[in-house]
Amino acid sequence: MIHWLQHTTGGLLTLAAVSIAVLLVLIIKLKLEPFIALIVVGLLTALAAGLPVGTIVGSAQKASDSLLEKGFGGILGHITAIIGLGTILGSILERSGGAKVLTGALLRSFGEKRAPLAMGVAGFVFGIPVFFDIGIFVLAPLVYVAARQGGRSLVLYAMPLLAGLSITHAFLPPHPGPVAAAGLLHVELGWIILMGLACGIPAFLVGGVLYSTWIGKRIDVAVPEDMVFAEEEGEREENPPSLGLVAAIIAVPLVLILAGTFGSIWLPKGSALAGVAAFIGTPAVALTIAVLLASWLLGLRRGFTGKDLNELAAKSLRPVAMILLVVGAGAFFGAVLSATGIGKAVADSLHDAGLPVLLAAYVISCGMRIAQGSATVAIVTTSGIIAPTVAQLGYSQIQLALLVMAISAGSIIASHVNDGGFWIVSRYFNLTVPQTLKSWTALETVLSVSGFGVSALLMTVV
Repeated sequence: MIHWLQHTTGGLLTLAAVSIAVLLVLIIKLKLEPFIALIVVGLLTALAAGLPVGTIVGSAQKASDSLLEKGFGGILGHITAIIGLGTILGSILERSGGAKVLTGALLRSFGEKRAPLAMGVAGFVFGIPVFFDIGIFVLAPLVYVAARQGGRSLVLYAMPLLAGLSITHAFLPPHPGPVAAAGLLHVELGWIILMGLACGIPAFLVGGVLYSTWIGKRIDVAVPEDMVFAEEEGEREENPPSLGLVAAIIAVPLVLILAGTFGSIWLPKGSALAGVAAFIGTPAVALTIAVLLASWLLGLRRGFTGKDLNELAAKSLRPVAMILLVVGAGAFFGAVLSATGIGKAVADSLHDAGLPVLLAAYVISCGMRIAQGSATVAIVTTSGIIAPTVAQLGYSQIQLALLVMAISAGSIIASHVNDGGFWIVSRYFNLTVPQTLKSWTALETVLSVSGFGVSALLMTVV
């Protein structure tokens, strides 16, 4: 029995299935923190597969070569600075009033009749540097105002905004899911940005425009008179930044990262210009430049003190710790699957079944999302499961980026009662649970299927 479990394809696949089932039970039934559950399941899977203890955890004298430390350290060394800097950048943009400047300009440009589309574009643009829930907290009052002025259902204005925020959260850096997947599958972030836009924009048009308009006309929700949120203490609105400045600061890291990615392709190898492009295009460097610019132009120059910025950074970084722990633990779990041979067994099975890796990755991600609720956990876990398989396929960077998009698309499907975002949406937009299921849950599913469809289509032509 032990030999079958550790050395045959059927045994390894059974071990993989049991380990994932145990992981879900620990997270869903026992309410264990995902990062603890991932460590526990990773250790148990490694032991069940017969890996030596020294390989799993190292020794008292040396643990740096162990799966536990290399799994955590390899991915966290790649993403920690990116996620941290992206979080600080988003918090500065939020507190400076940049979100309201951006949304107000879009509402004026699109006009009252197209105000729902303006909210969607605002969510898409502002969602690049800020987390999903922060985007809702900041922009929700503007949705209330637009809905009151337009005299139509709150759903018609809220769903496009949510679609924009959801797409950027799942598909684009510096959000933790796509950044972690890029690290686990060894994809340059420049390609992730390009493919994220290529898959995310069509999905947004289908879900955030077509579906949101359709469902917004069928669920009538008025804005309650008492649904007015006070401005956060310390927020500066007497001297808001210009629209051009806000847009430029959001664009800086994206442009620099893309310059680094394509500079390495188009510029002469070893040239000074190629070196400059590689340096400023390194994601951590690009985001550092953007944070410094935002600190000066949106902070110090407009009345913030150094102490204000330090406190703002400290406050914004507190929620990041748990995200990083989940990502690190997911990478450890993936390293175990690779070392045990489970990854090769999965690859062989997919080949024998004729199931495309892209579809398999999407289905696994969907299952993880539906089962435990977190998009980030779904992306990290799926990437760890699929990474050993992908390593043998010789995919190009663009193909790997599209694979990340398929995983990301799966991670947002069917948000329901086990997802914190479900309850945030319900609370902030005055929706009952059935209304939230018909609008938000269905919207996430439309975005997911559309995003995967585009990634699959592009995969056939690259």
